[in-house]
Amino acid sequence: MNTDNRNAGNSVLVGAAVALAGLLSTTIGAAFAKTLFPLVGAIGVAALRLSLAAVLLLLFLRPWRRPVPKNMRWGLLGYGVMLGLMNLLIYQAFARIPIGIAVAIEVTGPLAVALFGSRRSRDFLWLAAAAAGLLLLMPPTGAAPLDPVGVAFAAASGLCWATYILTGKHISEKLGGDAVAWGMLVAAVVVLPLGIGHATAVLLEPWVWGVCLVIALLSSALPCLLEMEAMRRLPASVFGLLASAAPGVGALSGYAILGEHLTQMQWLAILCIIVASAGSALSASRQVSIERALL
Repeated sequence: MNTDNRNAGNSVLVGAAVALAGLLSTTIGAAFAKTLFPLVGAIGVAALRLSLAAVLLLLFLRPWRRPVPKNMRWGLLGYGVMLGLMNLLIYQAFARIPIGIAVAIEVTGPLAVALFGSRRSRDFLWLAAAAAGLLLLMPPTGAAPLDPVGVAFAAASGLCWATYILTGKHISEKLGGDAVAWGMLVAAVVVLPLGIGHATAVLLEPWVWGVCLVIALLSSALPCLLEMEAMRRLPASVFGLLASAAPGVGALSGYAILGEHLTQMQWLAILCIIVASAGSALSASRQVSIERALL
């Protein structure tokens, strides 16, 4: 029994580490993608990135060898649509407001999942810490206002992210990694027509494809695989709490790659979010051990 408890706790901690690794990969890819916006446009980068990621995942996983059950197809379609819209909308937000602020607004979607999915009072403490971090990431009174269109895009992406978490949890349990490949293909089909409509001659340059291939690996293919593995190990509410680290990780990536400097208040916000993420992971680990002990 003790061995089973330890294994269950370790599984949760591994899931937490995998989820945070996925966030880091996503935000690094997003920072590199933003450097292409002036040349290719946010929609063009999103379309090319999702398309290349779909190709990579299909070649790597070869999901056609395992047919999708009929009762899973509509859920898989919804998962892919949400994935495509989430990426398209957040790139539109990145084009208008800083990455850290955009992700801070977007993460309210996963935070809503955490709030409504929680059954333990302790989780609300970590949720409060994450919420405090999000508030501290916002510009102080009197600072330059945020682009309202960018804020709206980030909020809409957060709604898609919340739906993506809920549908992805169910899909990942049934299809595993195959769900990632098929979902990315659906996402590419949704976004690609918009990308073609906004395409410029620069989009056809080989070096752009090379950069977008790296971005696709960092921002789409690798994070989706990591997130699916995390979803298999974690409840949706815990995954949502861990996702609250995204603003801090995004702000760090923006600082390191784009030179987006942070104030002391924003660094304090990052610390709050890290504490919330670590606390939620430890809380979940202890809860799993307790539940196993009662069986």
